[in-house]
Amino acid sequence: MHGKFVWYELMTTDMKAAEAFYRDIVGWSARDAGVPGMNYTLFSAGDHRVAGLMTMPEGALDMQIPPAWLGYIAVDDVDETAAKLAAEGGTVHRAPEDIPNIGRFAIVTDPHGAAFALFRGDGDPPPAMEQMAAGNIGWHELMAGDLDTAFSFYSKLFGWTKDQAMDMGEMGIYQIFAHNGQPIGGMMTRPREVPNPFWLYYFNVEAIDAAIDRAQSGGAKLLMGPMEVPGGAWIAQFTDPQGALFALVAPKR
Repeated sequence: MHGKFVWYELMTTDMKAAEAFYRDIVGWSARDAGVPGMNYTLFSAGDHRVAGLMTMPEGALDMQIPPAWLGYIAVDDVDETAAKLAAEGGTVHRAPEDIPNIGRFAIVTDPHGAAFALFRGDGDPPPAMEQMAAGNIGWHELMAGDLDTAFSFYSKLFGWTKDQAMDMGEMGIYQIFAHNGQPIGGMMTRPREVPNPFWLYYFNVEAIDAAIDRAQSGGAKLLMGPMEVPGGAWIAQFTDPQGALFALVAPKR
């Protein structure tokens, strides 16, 4: 499990609106998690829980932190990995702590400022979905501060390996990375017009054009797409109505 993305969490300014939006776009079901003293919603694809939804932490808006999706990466030891991350130039923003009956986590950024979380769950993990199953998160993309240093950082922490590399011309190299031999995402040096490094998550849908229509009707802003990518899939990138970046991927137009 070490090095695998296992959870995704949306921190937003309007939980009710965000829940309705993603239920419509991705086809998730939603229910309250029943966490005492906390309003937390679970998104599911069929019988598989795939993501969480919560209100942005107090003070985040004052710090001009926009709504965002956060990916959780499984590790064998949260404290050990957090210490290694800091030694490699990353920053621990929320020190390792326990969630009762769930697991242990830490909120961190890589050396260039892209945010993600470390996580070790209690007990055995639930059965995994097929990577490209509808409603799952099929791809993980890093707009890095610098491709070479970012890949070195993540490979040291998580054992990720290089898969295919694609020359994007003036945009540079798009490096696909793998976990245990399975390609799970890509990274590239961010374009100049992108102000800060970030992780972008691609949600699987059945057909891209219909999903784009649903997203735009629901108030999303289309940033890019639809675009066909190597292998025949179609992608599109958006900001949701509250401003969080997300993307969609589908096997057909």
